[in-house]
Amino acid sequence: MTRPSPEWQIHSVFDIPDDFLQTLQRLTGVPGQYLAQLLWQRGLCHAQEIAGFLDAKHYLPTSPFAFGDEMEWAIARLQQAYHQQETVAIWGDFDADGITATAVLWDGLGQFFSKDKQLLYYVPNRLLESHGLSIKGLDLLAAKGCQLIVTCDTGSTNLREIDYAQTLGMEVIVTDHHTLSPVRPNVTAILNPRALPSNHPLAHLSGVAVAYKLIEALYTALPDVPQAPLEHLLDLVAIGLIADLVELKGDCRYLAQQGIEQLRQHQDSTTSIRPGIARLLELCKRSGDRPTDISFGLGPRINAISRIYGDAHFAVELLTSRNSERCRQLADDTETANTQRKALQKEVAQQVRTHLENLDLSTVSVIVLSDPQWSIGVLGLVAGQIAQEYGRPTILLSTEALFAQPAAQMTDTPPLARGSARSVNQIDLYQLVKAQEHLLHTFGGHPFAAGLSLPIEHIPVFTEAINRQLREQQFATGTKPGGMLQADLVVTVAELGKDLFRELKLLEPCGIGNPVPKLLIRDCWFENVRNANIKDWRGRKVRYIKTEFDLRDDSTADRFPGVWWEHYRDEIPQGRCDAIAELDFNTYHKRYEIRLIAVRSRTNHTSLATVQPTHGLLDWRKTTDPMPDTEALAMTHCPDSWDELRLWFRRAVREGRQLAIAYPPPTTEPPTEIWQRLVGLAKYLVRTDQTVTRTQLLEKLGVGDRTLQLGFQSLQALGFEITSSDIGFRLRWRGEPTGVNPTQAAEPFLAAISEEQFRRHYFYEVPLPAIEAIVGQAE
Repeated sequence: MTRPSPEWQIHSVFDIPDDFLQTLQRLTGVPGQYLAQLLWQRGLCHAQEIAGFLDAKHYLPTSPFAFGDEMEWAIARLQQAYHQQETVAIWGDFDADGITATAVLWDGLGQFFSKDKQLLYYVPNRLLESHGLSIKGLDLLAAKGCQLIVTCDTGSTNLREIDYAQTLGMEVIVTDHHTLSPVRPNVTAILNPRALPSNHPLAHLSGVAVAYKLIEALYTALPDVPQAPLEHLLDLVAIGLIADLVELKGDCRYLAQQGIEQLRQHQDSTTSIRPGIARLLELCKRSGDRPTDISFGLGPRINAISRIYGDAHFAVELLTSRNSERCRQLADDTETANTQRKALQKEVAQQVRTHLENLDLSTVSVIVLSDPQWSIGVLGLVAGQIAQEYGRPTILLSTEALFAQPAAQMTDTPPLARGSARSVNQIDLYQLVKAQEHLLHTFGGHPFAAGLSLPIEHIPVFTEAINRQLREQQFATGTKPGGMLQADLVVTVAELGKDLFRELKLLEPCGIGNPVPKLLIRDCWFENVRNANIKDWRGRKVRYIKTEFDLRDDSTADRFPGVWWEHYRDEIPQGRCDAIAELDFNTYHKRYEIRLIAVRSRTNHTSLATVQPTHGLLDWRKTTDPMPDTEALAMTHCPDSWDELRLWFRRAVREGRQLAIAYPPPTTEPPTEIWQRLVGLAKYLVRTDQTVTRTQLLEKLGVGDRTLQLGFQSLQALGFEITSSDIGFRLRWRGEPTGVNPTQAAEPFLAAISEEQFRRHYFYEVPLPAIEAIVGQAE
């Protein structure tokens, strides 16, 4: 079986106004032609926006009390715990965001509560437990006399466990950034940026950043208590933010920028206040002054602790202890775990590719594979690799008896498979999986990554259902499986080096919404191509391959070094090629180099599609004037997906018209009010025996089609019978079923409304150049 080759595209060149270029040069001190193109591609096309984006000193951070009453309640409860000397427990999570969030609370709250006496922390075991609160862990904390729990990076949907904590005499403050429950949990306070408008500067905070905002507010409320400066926590915040998949904009970007500055203080292990971080930087041969030092160095190592050992408690000690000898031992154990992780990841990835050899990928839209031998700890990493290689969302499941069988023995739940899912090509994986929620045991995540468990017996039907769903979406939008690889700039080998690196570095920290620039080098060739095994910190070879090379083209007689991770030299074509790469600085070898992303021979590929900027797109979203009398196709309904926008664009192209983005601000009506209106409509239709069309219901409720379907399911759970015909829907009343909780019946509908509103706020605020770049891929 041959892997699908994604189609290559290159952004077209924007005509940048002179005043924008002059402002950019004044702010940065570089000519900025390439930087200007990248900023415009990413929707930053107004001079007044770019100062705070490029330099944190020009950004005004948002007060933690912008969370409103929830922050006020949280601080009041922490002040009470401080004055009454209560025992407080931190409930963390085992990934890098959760570990750093736990460390922020441990150091931050540790200024107010005595560590290990009044202040405790609990981190679930990745290999034995799942994300979130658990009955077992709550019992353990209650036995230690805990009176208040502060969660981080988890807890928003743990309604049952939170209620159980209350029965044990423990109150809960939730700090999290994952999906909100439609019903507010029974907590003292819940700090979750999902509750904020999508354009709010705090809307994209990760778990560690929310935890930091809580400590920032506590420092404000009790300023005479803490002895350590608040900014000493920012290095931890940067690690969690960059290691997690969040959009680095607003306060997220500001905190990451400030945190990297703090991280640079750990280059000298003899003076570092965090000897654990200093030793990790030493082991991964990095200086701590680049976001890539986190994404390729610190982040994977922190994650490796739970991936290999399961228990990640010592990761918090590694990040917060001031004992140099102890930290050195823990860092060395962490490096050993990371070495094992690399080998295990390579082994599982090869096994997955072997499974794929037996599949006809022309019939596969979503890769779903399972195996009892796969370690749950590395499935997310491997799923990400496979998704990129094969251009398809990938879900990998382990049916390992360690967690599949005890669940069956202890409860009525059948044996479970657990695993991870990763997306690609802007496919919303969260919605894909959520649509099959009825087949799942647990599920959580976001559009790019998710974790899930389901009965093993459900895997075949889940696989078929999710593939059918994505095929239908791709057919409707004309999207081809295999995906798209998009380059941002065309450069030559002569342009690679210090000046270009300095210019591109101004975009850092990069992440979702602001990716590392991908450079297209045309008509180049490779010399001195050789394989190399990575060596661990003890000098032993690791079963993890890379290919090193020198790159040449006709622009210069000089060679430029590069590396292609996880690929063999035989995969580089002979002769003239086109290559897509990222420019980097190797702090260990003290040289500039490229990281190869993709390469293809020019023998069979001489053309490259260009992403059209679609200058004809009109933006009427925020105008107060009536829409002009033009022939433009006006899109007056706010979308909730890129696919919907692409469909409108394709229609405009077919009709030879401009597309006008003309939808009004989305509603902020509380989901409970929309639910009450739906129930009222249902009762009226039963009483009058009238029919109603789908269009009428969608307009009356202001929701999308999928959300309406969930509303029908909720009505049916309450006792309504719904039948459809050519003229519309008719409702009957069957009678209220016994044992049905109306609030629980409405939960799926309420959750869908909240998610839909969040998405529509995003599409109302997304800048026009970003829309132009995305919809320009439709043709």
